[in-house]
Amino acid sequence: MKKKLVVLTGAGISAESGLKTFRDADGLWEGYNVMEVATPEAWDRNPALVQQFYNERRKQVNAAQPNAAHVALADLEQYFDVEIITQNIDDLHERAGSGKVTHLHGVITYAQSSKRANLIYPLQTNDIKMGELCELGSQLRPHVVWFGEAVPMIEQAAKLCAQADLFILVGTSLAVYPAAGLIDYVPHGVPKYIIDPKIPPVSGLNNVIKIAKSATEGMEELTLLLKENLL
Repeated sequence: MKKKLVVLTGAGISAESGLKTFRDADGLWEGYNVMEVATPEAWDRNPALVQQFYNERRKQVNAAQPNAAHVALADLEQYFDVEIITQNIDDLHERAGSGKVTHLHGVITYAQSSKRANLIYPLQTNDIKMGELCELGSQLRPHVVWFGEAVPMIEQAAKLCAQADLFILVGTSLAVYPAAGLIDYVPHGVPKYIIDPKIPPVSGLNNVIKIAKSATEGMEELTLLLKENLL
């Protein structure tokens, strides 16, 4: 039986595919204050602006390509039972070939009802238009968990972390909760690999191997290490 390898990925892995994050510029995301485009209050105040913002982000995601780190994680499925938990709203893990991906913050290539969050629809275009409605008659909005909203997949993610035989953290600053707390669910003795140019604080954890490199460089190094340990 393959060992369960649980991976938590953050913005750093998608950044190498050209997707910017709001943490790049002091809370600005593509020139917008995140509170103006990524909260329920922003949607209530100016839904057209929020819709336009995410239509542009969706266009960027659809034009982006998985990078070597995404591909490396997908390739590890040959050797491990890989479960990816991602904070990212893109679909680059799936496009790289990963079979089991839990999205904590939604997927931008889907729409959801603004009345009932579990009514989700795949999108065939870059745009959700104002006036496009769900089956309940409410406006479609991006399938994205905004600041101030519940994270519906967090309990499932915590259960996966508790089942890990190996754990990898790639490209996340561990600054956004509740996702940042997931590492605390990983069993005490499980090897934990952290890949990031700036290793986030992980005090109180044992068996931590730190690789202070970019996602692509770090995954290349770690893949070799994991394969050596299998031999």
